[in-house]
Amino acid sequence: MTTEKNKTVPDTAGTGAPIPGAPAGQADTAAQGLAVVARSQGQLVRRRFFRHRAAMISLAVLIIVLLLATTSIGVLGIPGWWKYGYVESGIVVNRGAPTLSVVPTFLGGDGLAWGEHPFGQDDLGRDYFALTMRGAQISLLIAFVVGIFSTVIGTVIGALAGYYRGRVETVLMRFTDVIITIPVLVIAAVLGQKYGDGGPIVLALVVGSVTWMTLARLVRGEFLSLREKEFVEAARALGAKPTRIIFRHIMPNTVGVITVAATLSVATAILLETALSYLGFGVRAPDTSLGLLVSTYQNAFTTRPWLFWWPGLFIVVIALCVNFIGDGLRDAFDPRQNRVRS
Repeated sequence: MTTEKNKTVPDTAGTGAPIPGAPAGQADTAAQGLAVVARSQGQLVRRRFFRHRAAMISLAVLIIVLLLATTSIGVLGIPGWWKYGYVESGIVVNRGAPTLSVVPTFLGGDGLAWGEHPFGQDDLGRDYFALTMRGAQISLLIAFVVGIFSTVIGTVIGALAGYYRGRVETVLMRFTDVIITIPVLVIAAVLGQKYGDGGPIVLALVVGSVTWMTLARLVRGEFLSLREKEFVEAARALGAKPTRIIFRHIMPNTVGVITVAATLSVATAILLETALSYLGFGVRAPDTSLGLLVSTYQNAFTTRPWLFWWPGLFIVVIALCVNFIGDGLRDAFDPRQNRVRS
C-alpha cells in the first residue's frame, strides 16, 4: 500500500548548508530551493512515460493511424466516411496514379488536394486508399491479438517455472528452450500454411503461439528473485495458497517487465505478419493486409511504385511507433529513475 504526501524542506538559514536531520538527497535539493515530492510508483511511472517525447509522439501517431483506418472505410458493419470500399472495382484512370497532391502552388504544384483516388488504383481499379486502410485494420488486429495471446502464455509459463522450481521448472523451461531454437518464421509459416484459411484471428493465435518464449524467460527470472522476498515469505507463513501468492503478491511486481515485453511483441507481430503474408502464408484473398499488399505488388515497384510505397510506409510507421512506445514504457518502469522533481 502506498500513500501520497508532499514535503518541502526549506533552507531557513539561506546559507545553502545541509539541514540537520534531512536525508542527503533532500538536503541537497532543498539547498537549491527545490521541492521534493513523494509519489507512488504508479504516479512515477505515468509521469516518466508522459515526459518521454518520442513515446508521446508515437502514441499520437499510432492513434491517428488507428482512427484513420477504422473510421475511413468503417469497421464491424459500421460505415465509414470514405466513398469507396476496398472491394469495389472501377475503371483505371491514368494508370492508377495517385491524385493526392501536397506540393504548394507557388512551387508549381496543385496545392493540397485529396483528389478522387489519393493513393491511386490497383490493377482492378480498386481504390488503393481503401485497400491500404483495410490492410492496416487487419495488420493492427493481428498485432494486438498476438501481443495479448503471447503475453498470457509467456506470463503463465514463466510464473509457474519461476515459482515452483524443481521438475515444473525443468519441464517448462526445457520445452521453452526447444521451441526457441527453431526459427520463429519457419514455425509460423508451417502453422500459417495449415491454419491460415481460418481468418486473421486464427492466424494471430498461430503467430502468438510461437512468440512467447522471450517473455517466459523474463517472467521466470523476475519470479526467481521475488519468491525469496520477505513479503512472499510472510504470505506463506500466513497460509496463503500458491495461486494467491503468484497472482496477488508476486505478479503485480512484474507488471513493468510484462508491459514492456508485450508492447515490443506487438511490433514483432507486425513484422512477422508482413513476412508471412509476403511469403504467401499469411492473410489470404479476398481479404488483405499490409504485408499481402506489399507481396502482391512487389513486381510493380519500378512501373507503379505507389502500390508498394503506401502499405510499406504504414508498416514502417506502425512498427516504429510501437517500438518507441515500448522504449518509453521501459524507461518509465526503470527503478533507477526514482526521483522526480517539480
